[in-house]
Amino acid sequence: MAVWWIRRDLRLHDNPALAAALERGRSVVPLFILDPALLSSPDASPGRTAFLFAGLRTLDQDLRARGGRLVVRRGRPHHVLAQVVRETGAEVIVAQADVSPYARRRDARVAAHLPLQLVGGVTVLPPDRVRGPEGSPYRIFTPFRRAWEAAVATEHLAPIAPPSRLAVPETLATEEIPASDPGFEGFPPGEQAARKRLAAFAAGADAPIYRYAATRDRVDLDGTSRLSPYLRFGMVSAREVLAAAHRAMHDAPDVSACQSARVYIGELIWREFYAAILRHFPHVLEQEFRPALRGIRWNDDLDGLAAWQAGLTGFPIVDAAMRQLARTGWIPNRARMIVASFLVKDLLIDWRHGEQHFMRLLLDGDPAANTGGWQWTAGVGTDAAPYFRAFNPTLQGRRADPHGAYVRRWVPELARVPDRYIHEPWTMPSETQRAAGCRIGRDYPAPLVDHAAARVRAQARYRAARSVARP
Repeated sequence: MAVWWIRRDLRLHDNPALAAALERGRSVVPLFILDPALLSSPDASPGRTAFLFAGLRTLDQDLRARGGRLVVRRGRPHHVLAQVVRETGAEVIVAQADVSPYARRRDARVAAHLPLQLVGGVTVLPPDRVRGPEGSPYRIFTPFRRAWEAAVATEHLAPIAPPSRLAVPETLATEEIPASDPGFEGFPPGEQAARKRLAAFAAGADAPIYRYAATRDRVDLDGTSRLSPYLRFGMVSAREVLAAAHRAMHDAPDVSACQSARVYIGELIWREFYAAILRHFPHVLEQEFRPALRGIRWNDDLDGLAAWQAGLTGFPIVDAAMRQLARTGWIPNRARMIVASFLVKDLLIDWRHGEQHFMRLLLDGDPAANTGGWQWTAGVGTDAAPYFRAFNPTLQGRRADPHGAYVRRWVPELARVPDRYIHEPWTMPSETQRAAGCRIGRDYPAPLVDHAAARVRAQARYRAARSVARP
């Protein structure tokens, strides 16, 4: 008997933990624990939790189709697991290793008293696998990428087939999966939906992955894979996504398409890199990776933070992205960089406030990737954008949404604003404002800041922090 302790692997295909559990026992108990420490965490997200519960329901359906079922228990993991081991006589508990400080403390406590076997699967390669020549973890992305690609080249990436049958003891008690809102705009939950989305993105002669390099920064187009919520909960494996991208490279109709698939793989490697950074440098959850920038004097601007959160900054591309985030729990990566840069560089508000807001809303909210992305944009993390770089929200809007379709969708006050003013509506003449039904300062806010002046102010604050930090 083996327990498959499900955490971030809500799937049957290509699941190393499930495969290891099946190797160890004739019967496998698929167990999910409703952990109060996670469900009541300050980083917990109602939307993400609902997406998780919906994913558990689809997993239970998939298990029942194979003669099994999902066992759900509530409580502290070490207590629940001890009880399940006593009830079943299980000889081993198999689970995917994770990288967050809480996950590592939790697993260490369980392993001290119970037969816990941890396997890989959250990332393509275990975060400990890729190290520098002297065994130290990489701090810079480019050498990490080279080492990671060399290591992956020696791996067998063929996904593990799912079991056709799964016997689960009928006597085991289970709780009901908590009810949740079934609607997630654009993200139907579960493994089948995830694999369908992967196939739609990466398979076929006209696959969107072949246009990814050109479309990924266009927020008005559906130019990204939109797989991140599924990867967050392991409804599809990172290894299966990588294998699909490799096949797309191999089958690419031309050099440009092949390069586009490679660009997508690069984004998968960033995910691997940030997981490794959190594994080796857990302080990044609270503290800047770059010591020289830990003394930045941030603004205590509650009004500015509230305006940013509500999508009322007066900069259309920022407001559109923040409203999409609030409604759907997801925004494209380009939009994430734009709104993060605005909060940190234009408003000079501590990046941690933005990171926490994202974690409360994102369906794909992952501590490693979210913290890594925020520190990158803030210029304080590993491989960060230069500290003096600040995204110009007007220029970014013109490039990412050239005709204003994205802005008009999420900021309906601007629906009738002409294209030439859509990304700087404060420049509209009074008569144009009247014709568009959008008076600045009444129907839509004036800009919170002057971007050029805010950029100079941010550079001064960053330089001051660097000068104080110098020995």
